[in-house]
Amino acid sequence: MNHKLPRPVIAIVILAVIAALYFGLTNLNSDGNGELTASGSIEATIVNISPELSGKILEVDVEEGALVTTNTPLLHLDPSLLTAQRAVASAQVNSAKAALALAQNKLEQTLQVAFMAEGKQQASDWRFSAPDEFTQPMWYFHSAEQMYSAQAEVELARNVYNNSLATLAIVLKDLNNLEFVKANERLEAARIAFLVAKDVKIQAENAQQSGGLLDAAYDYYNDALKELNEAQLAYNDLLDTTAAQTVLDARAQVALTRQRHAMANARFVALQLGWNSPAVISAQDARAQAEKSLEQAEANLSLLDTQIAKLDVFAVMDGVILTRNVEPGEFVQPGATALTMADLTDLTITVYVPEDRYGQVSLGQTAEVRVDSFPDLTFTATIVHIADQAEFTPRNVQTVEGRSSTFYAIKLKVNDPDGKLKIGMPADVVFK
Repeated sequence: MNHKLPRPVIAIVILAVIAALYFGLTNLNSDGNGELTASGSIEATIVNISPELSGKILEVDVEEGALVTTNTPLLHLDPSLLTAQRAVASAQVNSAKAALALAQNKLEQTLQVAFMAEGKQQASDWRFSAPDEFTQPMWYFHSAEQMYSAQAEVELARNVYNNSLATLAIVLKDLNNLEFVKANERLEAARIAFLVAKDVKIQAENAQQSGGLLDAAYDYYNDALKELNEAQLAYNDLLDTTAAQTVLDARAQVALTRQRHAMANARFVALQLGWNSPAVISAQDARAQAEKSLEQAEANLSLLDTQIAKLDVFAVMDGVILTRNVEPGEFVQPGATALTMADLTDLTITVYVPEDRYGQVSLGQTAEVRVDSFPDLTFTATIVHIADQAEFTPRNVQTVEGRSSTFYAIKLKVNDPDGKLKIGMPADVVFK
């Protein structure tokens, strides 16, 4: 049978429990003399030691509880794979250096030839007079000026040539010129066919063939010659027409502008002497490529050296080894905790004080610390941090009693010159 308490009784019980918790917390934070007290546990900064590379552990140099100093070797990974890769990278560096030396030698030889050619050209400009249309001698404008003008002429000639091609395309599509264009195309095809037939006949004659093969070659040649003659007659019959003149003029412009472009290019190339010589530019590019290859090879070698150096893991601070999680022969991944260590000379303790006692603590204030392991000893501590934000705060605080359940974290640095305190020891703090 279930017995239910009346609601007034339940309310009284709840209020009694809240009062007991409140006064219990208050008593935990003050002694009989009204001094502020709190409890916590000894802490220290714990560092997880992890390798930056994966690999098999070759050796572990420390045991749990060992005292180490900064840069003390802790463990070593197997270097065999990276050592082999480094040998390959080193050979690539040597090969790249040899290639660079060869490219440099080639450039020097090419420069020598290019400068000799430039000297000959200058001597020729001094020795021979300019065309009658020129007022200044040939040497008047230096090579850079001539090259600039020659390049501009190449660009202009290319544009003119492209324009003439466009004009010819328009002329060939003009319906007024259709008959002559057809005759022109027939003549072009007949000429190509005749040249092929002529080559076939000559091959048959040179092979000293007789009978059907030679007769077939002659028939093929005669048919092609007949078509060529007929196409030429049809073409000639239309030469006096306006359409023929229009097409011939357009084709003449294409031929002329193409030749102009070719000659402008030839003039520009002829002026490329010395440092501007194509051979020199090519040799310079080859040397630059060899330099980049050497830089890449040296970077790869440097990367491997850096990786090999990271196979040895060292202590990052003075302290004691707390845990050892690995043994020789095990395979570890980057970031896996192999060892943990802490600096036991830099101990702290974090305690919590209620909001109504918060005004009794300040930065730099001293306190006494006692632990159960050494009941007859008192350690000193100094407040180094006071939290700016409360913890354990109820969601809706409306009463004085509710506000008293708000706590602030206080961190103290503990003085332990003899190294008696250990991480995790429960401790009581009395603020002075």
